[in-house]
Amino acid sequence: MNTTLKTLSLSALAAAVMMACGKKEEAPKPTSQAAAPAEPQPVVVKIGHVGPLTGGIAHLGKDNENGVRLALEEANAAKLSIGGKPVKFELLAEDDQADPKVGNTVAQKLVDAKVVGVVGHLNSGTSIPASAIYHQAGIPMISGSATNPALTEQGFANVFRVVGRDDQQGPAVANYLLATVKPKTAAIIDDATAYGEGLANEVEKTLKAAGVKVLPREKGTDKTADWKAVLTKIKGKKPDVVFYGGMDATGGPLLKQARELKITATFAFGDGACTDKMAELAGEAAEGLVCSQAGIPVQAAGKAFLDAYKAKFGVDPILYAPFTYDAAKLLIAAMQKADSTEPAKYLPQLKAIQYEGASGRIEFDEKGDRKDAEMTIFTMSSGKITPVAIIKGGKSMTLEEYAQAAAK
Repeated sequence: MNTTLKTLSLSALAAAVMMACGKKEEAPKPTSQAAAPAEPQPVVVKIGHVGPLTGGIAHLGKDNENGVRLALEEANAAKLSIGGKPVKFELLAEDDQADPKVGNTVAQKLVDAKVVGVVGHLNSGTSIPASAIYHQAGIPMISGSATNPALTEQGFANVFRVVGRDDQQGPAVANYLLATVKPKTAAIIDDATAYGEGLANEVEKTLKAAGVKVLPREKGTDKTADWKAVLTKIKGKKPDVVFYGGMDATGGPLLKQARELKITATFAFGDGACTDKMAELAGEAAEGLVCSQAGIPVQAAGKAFLDAYKAKFGVDPILYAPFTYDAAKLLIAAMQKADSTEPAKYLPQLKAIQYEGASGRIEFDEKGDRKDAEMTIFTMSSGKITPVAIIKGGKSMTLEEYAQAAAK
């Protein structure tokens, strides 16, 4: 071996020794366990709500939306499975501005978004035309506040409401006025909407049938702010009662201006103006007003709902949040019974449902109206609307009597 080869051999030997010395004994790797299967992702189920979220009655639209939002959040917390798959409910909330044209636009928007059910709309004037769009799409719709009878007189199998109708509410408030005020002459004003005019018509029918002289109808709009011309015309006729069919945003100014003109008649309103906001809008003039709601008063709603609403939103519900809450719960309950979120499959279960909700027991008749719906009469006392009578099945009860009957 020559010197060069000997040098290379020694170098290779040294390198091999160094590699051997530097190699560490690796600890045996633990046997890995099989990875846990990933939880299936929930199926997103979209439910729509529509109401006025801007404008003069946005407070009522938001109250209705809050009821739906609370119902969906509770359902999601319960981690429901439908059709063998976990579901997550998603709220698609739209603002119809209490305008029928806008209402139709957002109704179509919800259809295009593939909602499986809709709670709304708030107003009869938006609910009635929008219902045709939902009907064509086969999507169940439940209103928690639209009271015009025409909504459920169209023969649409997918349309429901969880409040009473104006042909129940109108006679209820009119009969209360007949029993307490005993008017000989009455003036009636409406805001020319489907809701306001329809309710005013029902009050007028009942008063006339009882022999009350009803003055020629006066009208405004759902945006009228100055009622002085209408009120001046009425003042000369000296009515004992003035009934207004409309919402609180216009009813408050009407009442305030009437008292400024020294009109002393008893003023009465329907559910759209049966809110504490009347005291804010009319000031001291609101004291003593009479109004009706097409359902139980908020105070009589289920305690679990009232507590959950206050905890979630930091305020008490205003008017129809218990009913929109129930409407959303009804949609979900029907889906559970059908074990399907497909409208065509759960609609039959919705029609036949018997449900105990925040607003009491709910069943629907063949038209989609709530069976045996309550009516409540209120008066404004110290800035708060206070229930004075709950009417159910033709029987008038106090709030305490109703609570006792409900507990049985």
